[in-house]
Amino acid sequence: MYTAAVETSDWIVAGAYLVGAVVIAEIVDRALSRRGKKLTTVVGVGELSPVTATRLRLVRRLIFATIIVIGIALAATQFPSISKLATGILASSAVLGLVVGFAARQTLANAIAGIMLAITQPIRIGDLVTFEDETGEVEDVKLTYTYIRLDDGRRLIVPNERLAQSSVQNHTILDPRMQAEVSVWLPAAADLDRAIDLIEDEEAGISAVVAETTTEGVRVSAMTWVETPAARGKTAADLRRRWLRLLREHGLSSVEAS
Repeated sequence: MYTAAVETSDWIVAGAYLVGAVVIAEIVDRALSRRGKKLTTVVGVGELSPVTATRLRLVRRLIFATIIVIGIALAATQFPSISKLATGILASSAVLGLVVGFAARQTLANAIAGIMLAITQPIRIGDLVTFEDETGEVEDVKLTYTYIRLDDGRRLIVPNERLAQSSVQNHTILDPRMQAEVSVWLPAAADLDRAIDLIEDEEAGISAVVAETTTEGVRVSAMTWVETPAARGKTAADLRRRWLRLLREHGLSSVEAS
């Protein structure tokens, strides 16, 4: 009876450590989040810059993970068998190296890459990037994975190690503005000057050029600047719809729009 009571007590204490670690981690994480929002209010910048937001999220997740690991370690100390095993492993650096090298290499590599991405900032939350022929907006940079929201709404989840080792095109790292571009195909005999005049608008910042010619037709592109990557899709759709309507109204047929 005594042994059973002791074992039950150990489980209760271990569970309390785990629950406490989760609760403390949540409280600290929310406190950091509120602190960041309060800072933006005090400074009067409206919202954190992409650089600061990316680093703040990584710091929050590192602290959260650290608290959870400490809770698990404290819970494990309540069981003598686990404590002896842990002591034996820690006493042998060779065994510990093998465990880390084989069991957790990929996870540690992704975590270290995530820290490096947050420090060097080749990509930031809100940037428009192209990775392996997929283009989208960086939605979140987690400790081990980065989430990229593609134009069609899908999420591309990329291990941070791959991002750190591969080339990534960042379209907005220096200037958050970017170009929205749409194209229409016109018959080869169409009045190109008239088609361009219909859509060009100096006050609205819309320009148009002949982008491509083939034996079957001519592709004309219209471009305008948008303030954020998130506005690119809607602006392009509105520009395309306006241009096609004007072409139809003035008797210029468009066989394809892109």
